[in-house]
Amino acid sequence: MTRATFADTVFLLHRERLPNPHERKLLDAILTSVADHGSGAPSCATARLAASGNRESLSAAIAAGILAIGNDHGGAGAACMSMIAEGVAMAREQSISVADAAGQIVDKARAAKQRLPGMGHRVHSVDPRTAVLFGMAREEGVAGDGVLFMEALNAAVRAKIKPLPINIDGALAAVLYDLGFPPEAGKLIFIVGRVAGLTAEVAEEYAREKPMRIRVPVEYDGVPPRSMD
Repeated sequence: MTRATFADTVFLLHRERLPNPHERKLLDAILTSVADHGSGAPSCATARLAASGNRESLSAAIAAGILAIGNDHGGAGAACMSMIAEGVAMAREQSISVADAAGQIVDKARAAKQRLPGMGHRVHSVDPRTAVLFGMAREEGVAGDGVLFMEALNAAVRAKIKPLPINIDGALAAVLYDLGFPPEAGKLIFIVGRVAGLTAEVAEEYAREKPMRIRVPVEYDGVPPRSMD
């Protein structure tokens, strides 16, 4: 409590040791990068929706936001870390470059018609958080095979499919891999950081908005009116 930061504590809980200053800086940057991305992000929108209808439980609203985190929102980091591990292992076993391994993984995903985790974003054509994290990783001497593989994957996707940005899931996956975290940390660390944003979103919903103010517009297109006799 007197000499360690919150990022230190998170690192200790997951890695069973305190980080060095370079590792601390990168983990702190990751936690900051995922803390909030506006109230329209699924986790934040869900938390606000729950808070709009439930004015008695802060924890319920925040829990609702966490439950909205999945493979399509904030959860792809774990799958991306597994993919990185596969690509790095492939390069070593086949004595090929990381770029060639990334190309094989892109070809495999295309053949199976599967999405590549960590690639693409519904808002950004270039996710600004990625360049910041990768730049910091290099400055701090943390960047390794994880960052190298994701950049190679990005180039292979551009050449073989279309230009897609490395999103925050892919960026944090690369850096966490280089920090020695296991694949599940790709989702767990996102959750740790995003909870900070959810608490602020819910607090603001309670403080500034009226109950039941969120209404999701729908248009009925089912069976037309009929007699039930």
